[in-house]
Amino acid sequence: DEIRTTRLLLQNSGKTLSEPIQNDQTKQAFLLSLSSVHPDTDKIIPVLFRPPAFLPISLPLVIASSLQLRAKQIFFCQFVFHTYTTGFTLLNGNGTAKAEEYSVQQKQVIFGLGAISYAACIGALPFVFMNRYTKSSLTQLVVKKILPAPLLGLMSAFTVMVVRSPEFENGIEVMDRNGKVVGLSQKAGEKAVKETALSRAALFGTTFFLPAVLTYFVERAKFAKTPRALASVRMLLITSVLAGMLPVSLSMFPQCGEIKRADLELEIVSSTEETELFYNRGI
Repeated sequence: DEIRTTRLLLQNSGKTLSEPIQNDQTKQAFLLSLSSVHPDTDKIIPVLFRPPAFLPISLPLVIASSLQLRAKQIFFCQFVFHTYTTGFTLLNGNGTAKAEEYSVQQKQVIFGLGAISYAACIGALPFVFMNRYTKSSLTQLVVKKILPAPLLGLMSAFTVMVVRSPEFENGIEVMDRNGKVVGLSQKAGEKAVKETALSRAALFGTTFFLPAVLTYFVERAKFAKTPRALASVRMLLITSVLAGMLPVSLSMFPQCGEIKRADLELEIVSSTEETELFYNRGI
């Protein structure tokens, strides 16, 4: 009801994105509408999967995934982590992809479950290898310090690519400056998915990498005297890096993406004179 009321307020205020929003009430209404309603489908996004909820929910999952546990525990933690991030991707992606022979949402859910299971297995696989075949100091260094960051970053990008694959298979809507839909473009869909995957890889890859490096130097300098103090420092570093990287990753590429007409399909090029077209990249 609150969301519907704020959207009605926006409609009655006559404000547009090109005009500065002076009134605080209108500004708050705009922010609430932007964060809680999908721009393509106009459906209300569930509370847990809205952008403001991403940090408080993903943070404990990232911390749990970073703990040096057994392979089964690592698999479970990363399965839960990828389940949440994949659900967030699904509910905040572009919603204009269409297909006649099947439901796009059903395909995304099925593909998403497969991607989540695969990503969790890949995350736990190095620990299985280390526990079964070798426990040398070099192997522990590689598995515990070096591999987690690139693996989590790659798997985060992989789940985005898989769950949003219908966007570059079927195309997404592209619009002119006035918001008029010009057509469906697979190239725009590919660009939108790639940019989102890169931003997600940068977010979680950096969140795993920087704290591990900084914790190593803290351990070498003996600033933390006990294992509990070192674990607290690591948790603080993960929290700080994730909180700092989240706005960076979201602003790497604009949510309202732009693509040149010359880079689009021939049928779209021939249907408009606009030099640049726009699409919803998703989050």
